[in-house]
Amino acid sequence: MPDTLTITDNRTGSVYEIPVEDGAIHATALRQIKVDEDDFGLMSYDPAFLNTASVRSAITFIDGDNGILRYRGYPIEQLAVESTYLETAYLLLFGELPTADALGRFEHEVTYHTFLHENVKTLMHGFRYDAHPMGMFVSMVAALGTLYPDAAKVDDPDVRLQQVIRLIAKVPTIAAWSYRHSKGLPYVYPDNDLGFAENFLAMMFRMAEPRYEAEPALVRALEVLFILHADHEQNCSANAMRAIGSSKVDPYSAMAGAAAALYGPLHGGANEAVLRMLAQIGDVRNVPDFVERVKAGEGRLMGFGHRVYKNYDPRAKIIKETADSVFEVTGRNPLLDIALELERIALEDEYFVSRKLYPNVDFYSGLIYQALGLPTAMFPVMFAIPRTAGWLAQWLEGIADPEQKIARPRQIYVGSGERDYVPSAERTSAPAELVGVF
Repeated sequence: MPDTLTITDNRTGSVYEIPVEDGAIHATALRQIKVDEDDFGLMSYDPAFLNTASVRSAITFIDGDNGILRYRGYPIEQLAVESTYLETAYLLLFGELPTADALGRFEHEVTYHTFLHENVKTLMHGFRYDAHPMGMFVSMVAALGTLYPDAAKVDDPDVRLQQVIRLIAKVPTIAAWSYRHSKGLPYVYPDNDLGFAENFLAMMFRMAEPRYEAEPALVRALEVLFILHADHEQNCSANAMRAIGSSKVDPYSAMAGAAAALYGPLHGGANEAVLRMLAQIGDVRNVPDFVERVKAGEGRLMGFGHRVYKNYDPRAKIIKETADSVFEVTGRNPLLDIALELERIALEDEYFVSRKLYPNVDFYSGLIYQALGLPTAMFPVMFAIPRTAGWLAQWLEGIADPEQKIARPRQIYVGSGERDYVPSAERTSAPAELVGVF
């Protein structure tokens, strides 16, 4: 059988053969389907890209029905156990795991680019003491683009690589300083003798001690969390990174837009919602009643279900195991027992099973961040640090893709037809939603 789709237009009786490639049709192939010569041609309408592929990508593979996540072909379960964040970042960016020498050079470059221009400190001082860390993060990433004007040369591979190193290196410093600013604490400069995750913890929590030494279990837990959050295919923020980057703007501006997308509670703030839900439940004994209220439509089960996964999110399983090692050091988070009981009941209840509502990555990650002593406002920032590698990998792939042009979706216009301007004195009404506002 030919790899084509036969379409009969019942409006005209015309029949069209549309090529099928990689399980998809080109949306522009629909343009040939017209009622008459003046017809623009058929378009597809797909709000929120529920069934539209906008890119060909070799970075991340997800099989949501079977709970599979792979970076460049490597199962996330293997990378979380065997790899480090910087090694995983190298894999995402360049397509292959590095040799020992290549990894050493990459780690060296990142380590020695962690310092920020002193102007960044001045900019940060301009924020109020209660400014949200993520708002500061977005602003500071955008500001970096003004400090490196050469970043605008996005068609130069060497320039692109230089910005990739800078962003991966400097993002943890920005994140840590946004936290210190919110606490009214002096900023801690990077320590080039420390690894990526431990250096971040030092910039966050170092006080008067001459040298900060983090618990190895906490360092490893943070590495695992960073690996799990490094990329996740064409999500909201990755799509924003690619769309903004398609204009050939510098990567700092594009990544500021991606981070802004992550800022939203439906994306990077979901684990904060989980903690609020667990705190609202309050006690293990209240879990059954809470579940029944959710089933009755009187609440939402946060941290369960995913747009992509219709099975147990593989990242959630790994984080659940990581939580145990963290709590051995920090002490058991009292909300964990509520979470475990909620998961147990939900996975046995036909209401949730039939709807394929399984725990996702946000269900346990917030518990770990809380155990590390982080306020909930820092949770999306903690997401943005590792996702920087994924955003940049998506950006690099998009820049080099000859099929890509500046992002410009079509629309179906549903507004008014042509009408004549009426002077304000002759207008008799205002939009209903604005009455009483002005």
